[in-house]
Amino acid sequence: MVFDTFDANLEYAKQLDREDTLKNFREEFYLQPGSIYMDGNSLGLLSKRAEKTLLESLEDWKQYGIDGWMQGKHPWFYMADELGRKLAPLVGGSPEEVIVTGSTTVNLHQLVSTFYKPDGIRTKILADELNFPSDIYALQSQLRLHGFDPDTHLIRVKSRNGRFLDEEDIIESMTDEVALIVLPTILYRSGQILDIKRLTEEAHHRGIVIGWDACHSVGAIPHSFSKWDVDFAFWCNYKHLNGGPGGVGGLFVNRRHFGRMPGLAGWFSSKKEKQFDMEHKLTPADSAGVFQIGTPHVLSSAPLMGSLEIFAEAGIENIRRKSLRINQYLMNLIDHELAGMGFFIGTPREDARRGGHVSLEHPEAARICKSLKENGIVPDFRAPNIIRLAPVALYTSYEEVWKVVQVLKKIMTEKQYEKFKNERDVVA
Repeated sequence: MVFDTFDANLEYAKQLDREDTLKNFREEFYLQPGSIYMDGNSLGLLSKRAEKTLLESLEDWKQYGIDGWMQGKHPWFYMADELGRKLAPLVGGSPEEVIVTGSTTVNLHQLVSTFYKPDGIRTKILADELNFPSDIYALQSQLRLHGFDPDTHLIRVKSRNGRFLDEEDIIESMTDEVALIVLPTILYRSGQILDIKRLTEEAHHRGIVIGWDACHSVGAIPHSFSKWDVDFAFWCNYKHLNGGPGGVGGLFVNRRHFGRMPGLAGWFSSKKEKQFDMEHKLTPADSAGVFQIGTPHVLSSAPLMGSLEIFAEAGIENIRRKSLRINQYLMNLIDHELAGMGFFIGTPREDARRGGHVSLEHPEAARICKSLKENGIVPDFRAPNIIRLAPVALYTSYEEVWKVVQVLKKIMTEKQYEKFKNERDVVA
């Protein structure tokens, strides 16, 4: 996104805020005085509506006890399905194809146990070397459960520069030995968006099932999972969707896979009307609900009810438009103000390839992040040298972005970072 004009002065940032069509949503969130939050790609902030729906579910428990499963403001028995309906537009699926359940890694285990069917020479799983470690651990575990050695059966596409993946390299790795592909929609370090549509088509052309880790894309960019014929996807809801720490995850399964038994069945895999028959033979749900395993985590699902109301009102296309603009503004400021200070923007510059955060590389990244926190700015550090900054469309202002870059400039000019060790804290 190219600005018609660019000005590094504060007044220009204030002008952009005045023109911001989403600026009123900032009032929905709990923003701390004297602090600038730039870590919404790791944990989104609490909104007043998320707080409200959580308190409503607590009230339902208080008032109805066990009858809260069918009564109250948000009946628990149907909560996961209702959240799936609310989430469906954000991932480009039908309501029946989306369910809110489990956690990212639990859902990945469920989906791999369902869709990984080694047969003949097709025994390998294709992933990438830049993926989030939890996904790799899960895939290694699933291979071991099938009696395969992950060292030989988990293929990880190499990155040419340690930042990005080349789609051509991924396609070249789609050999006739691959039974399943699992890739990230957005790389968690660099923020690169992969070409989901193209890679899905290439996988299907070779007869390979493909699934997507959408943790860093849901709530940040529009999706068309059904239209793109994606087999499955999974994600967390606590980053861009602001569902709360440890919040329940979500998954998408293409309707052409309905009727398939889940690899890991459980009570909530049942058809709703049959669940309480207590039979020892599962009558599977004819929707993505079949991929639920256990009882919904009601109190960590409830905040998402309120949060998704905000997304429905703001519109994901509008959110994406501002996200691109405010992140471009951040990069323009970095180029202008921090030149010669050792920083490198390790995020794609092209709109179509860039997600919702900017990765700023520096040899002293860990120390700089600590100094940012001392100055009232909350960044995110990824070893060994990445400062992730995430201006969030719903609650970050252009003026805040301007201030962050000015603080970075001051930290570097005054060498404030030198009093800290260049190593991460226990939680980075």
